[in-house]
Amino acid sequence: MLDKLKHHWRVSTRREFFAHAGSGLAAMALASLMEESGYAQIADPMAPKKPHVTPKAKNVIFCFMEGGPSHVDLFDPKPELAKYAGQPVPPSMRPEKFITGFGTHRNGLMPTKHTFKQYGQSGLWFSDWLPHMAQHADDWAMVRSCQSDAVNHVGGVCQMNTGDILAGRPSLGAWVTYGLGSANRNLPTFVVMQDDKEILGGVQNYSAGFLPAIYQGTLFRKGDTPILNLKPPEGTTDEQQRSKLEFLKQLNDRYALDKQLDSELDARARSYELAYQMQSAAPEAIDLGKETEATKKLYGMDEPETAQYGTLCLLARRLVERGVRFVEIYSGSGSRWDAHSDLEKNHTQNCKSADKPVAGLLADLKSRGMLKDTLVVWGGEFGRTPFFQGTFDEKAGRDHNQWGFTMLMAGGGVKGGQAIGATDELGLKAIEEPHHIHDLHASILYLLGLDHLRTTYMRLGRAERPTVAGGNLINKLWA
Repeated sequence: MLDKLKHHWRVSTRREFFAHAGSGLAAMALASLMEESGYAQIADPMAPKKPHVTPKAKNVIFCFMEGGPSHVDLFDPKPELAKYAGQPVPPSMRPEKFITGFGTHRNGLMPTKHTFKQYGQSGLWFSDWLPHMAQHADDWAMVRSCQSDAVNHVGGVCQMNTGDILAGRPSLGAWVTYGLGSANRNLPTFVVMQDDKEILGGVQNYSAGFLPAIYQGTLFRKGDTPILNLKPPEGTTDEQQRSKLEFLKQLNDRYALDKQLDSELDARARSYELAYQMQSAAPEAIDLGKETEATKKLYGMDEPETAQYGTLCLLARRLVERGVRFVEIYSGSGSRWDAHSDLEKNHTQNCKSADKPVAGLLADLKSRGMLKDTLVVWGGEFGRTPFFQGTFDEKAGRDHNQWGFTMLMAGGGVKGGQAIGATDELGLKAIEEPHHIHDLHASILYLLGLDHLRTTYMRLGRAERPTVAGGNLINKLWA
């Protein structure tokens, strides 16, 4: 044995042998300490990890309304807009840096054309654009004072997903996967689904960023085959398939001997094993034929306007039911909630497509006893301004509003039936308990059992965390 070690280390003296051996033991001890501190990648990166605090939720379903839904027309009624209709925003009420996507802040204020009512025992306000979600008022917590740094959609979608308006950081789902590991080895831990268009900004919104690539999201395709090539070639036995994968693993391991820092190579190699496991688990998970007609109708799958998003919501429920930790489902992929003109037509279509499916998701989760463990998040990358774009008529639209908008959360330990924070009397700027996107991310992680200050990854000598250099818990969400 000593001869083999001498040959491996190319040592020629007893003293040199023990010097090398001591260095190796020290390195092993350091690696162990770093692993315990969360600074090193463990041998099995997807092994379940112990949370920092007792989790209130096991899974997240993020219903992403891409393009920016108008909070002043949906959740945050502002009667003063009718009083000042057509007048410009008073200078005293403008944010310090008043820059919009189209620079139209000189246009006049525009009241909503929709009726607001209070719902449930809590009396939360919803407009008539969302009648089905309104029926779950006592489940929802509205954070009416959200803020972003983004002027446009690419940066806004990126920041709502990664915490930064610039691409390159890990997505929230990747951080969750890194922090908690997998709860089902036969399915991806982080799944992303879009409707009939591509997500604006693409893969940057669900990538692992500087984390090892194994933690990136898995994009499910549209249609009847969300995952390609799940079935092995006809005539291939399980023994043959297993033999091929084992041989492929040997080749990959040999190739990776001098490339141990290449996380993408490691992720690619591990993906073959996941794909093999998914051949038996995934077809069953995405088989909606096992659902009753009553369940499909609950999600609106029997109506053309709601069938597409209803299908995604039902798939999301089936995935979290089987241990997928983080599922993100996009409504209006390609920023179709972006109503710079004809707000009425735009939001009528988008609210119709998402309202019933999301309400069905809450009802279904609750009936199965799953809502207490599943956090449902609803919102877009920002809101919309109280002033109009275009001409002040039925075709008017609204600009982007990153200074004050609404996000909704339900289930997963959230105390429903409450509104947190407030915007000014026009709905332009958060003035009470403003909460940055970093606060939202910190709170989502906390509900899953992760302390955002302790969820760290060493990069270039710096302990990076999901909330960059900010983030405060929104304690009212669960207090």
